[in-house]
Amino acid sequence: MKLLHSNLKKGEIKVLTQNLDDLWYLSTLIEPNDIAQGKTLRKIKAGSSEERAKEAIKKPVFIKIQVEKVEFSKHTNVLRVSGVIKEAPEEVPLGEHHTFSIDENTAIAIIKENWLKYQLDKLKEACAEKRSALLICVHDREEAYFALFKKYGYEILTHIQGEVQKKREENIKKENFYLIIINKLKEYVERYRIKQIILASPAFWKEDLMKELKDNELKQKILLATCSSATKNGIEEVIKRPEVREALKQERTAKEINKVEELLVEIAKSNLAVYGLKETQNAALMGAVKELLITDNFIQKSRMKNFYMEVENMMKSVDKTKGEVEVISSEHEGGKKLDGLGGIAAILRFKLNY
Repeated sequence: MKLLHSNLKKGEIKVLTQNLDDLWYLSTLIEPNDIAQGKTLRKIKAGSSEERAKEAIKKPVFIKIQVEKVEFSKHTNVLRVSGVIKEAPEEVPLGEHHTFSIDENTAIAIIKENWLKYQLDKLKEACAEKRSALLICVHDREEAYFALFKKYGYEILTHIQGEVQKKREENIKKENFYLIIINKLKEYVERYRIKQIILASPAFWKEDLMKELKDNELKQKILLATCSSATKNGIEEVIKRPEVREALKQERTAKEINKVEELLVEIAKSNLAVYGLKETQNAALMGAVKELLITDNFIQKSRMKNFYMEVENMMKSVDKTKGEVEVISSEHEGGKKLDGLGGIAAILRFKLNY
């Protein structure tokens, strides 16, 4: 994401989206009652009153809306921001509804009454962070999954299967499956400018593959890890491995997973954690929240079921008492675990007696 303009005295931020990850960031930053403005396509009825009833043409116009709804799905590659038109050319009636469809390479301005610290931190993170340079491959001798880490989770790039030789066919030469995997690794390293590869397998398959690898430059990018299966679950398993944590420490996904794991430890061993909306609200009101963890699914749910104001007030309360607010993506295992606790929780500064 590129920051085009900033005037925090007026609450104005203008950004240019550059990739799919940026849409996820904006979906966590734009809230109901914010002002969103920018150039957009709008159907305009032109000509006389009789002609206007017959046809409408799409025309680029500058529109300002008061946000009511924010929807994002990484599967559609579009962030939809809907609301009531507050400012527009005279041919566009004020008070009607309009939706900004934000995709890659879209300029959009957001105006808030007050930008909270965690929101500015998230904006800074989005503008500073580069494309993920981390590839993960889980494999055995029969199949392999390749995944690219993203700011919102990870993306499965491909799944390949090899032909396993049966004992009676030992003398029949078949293409070496490990070489197919190695060629895929080389392809993705070049395409995505990968700096590090996490290669994981059950048993000794990864070591066997490394014996086939003759490219020293590629070898230097590889970190070996262990998983119980060459499946999507194997990818989730690998990112929790201690030998992988160091490689992932700069990745937002790993940071979020670690935050949730820390929360779970506190829940299990002490009273320095709460979860659920009411319990977390009570802790926030008492100034006890050190870190507030909330999933993007929970935020979306609160908007749809009209209790977002409660959530927003709680985040403001935590922000004012110098607590940290962390929006956790529900796309990865950490977010799923937090959703299982209600989607919202907090690590506390001190124990609550009530």
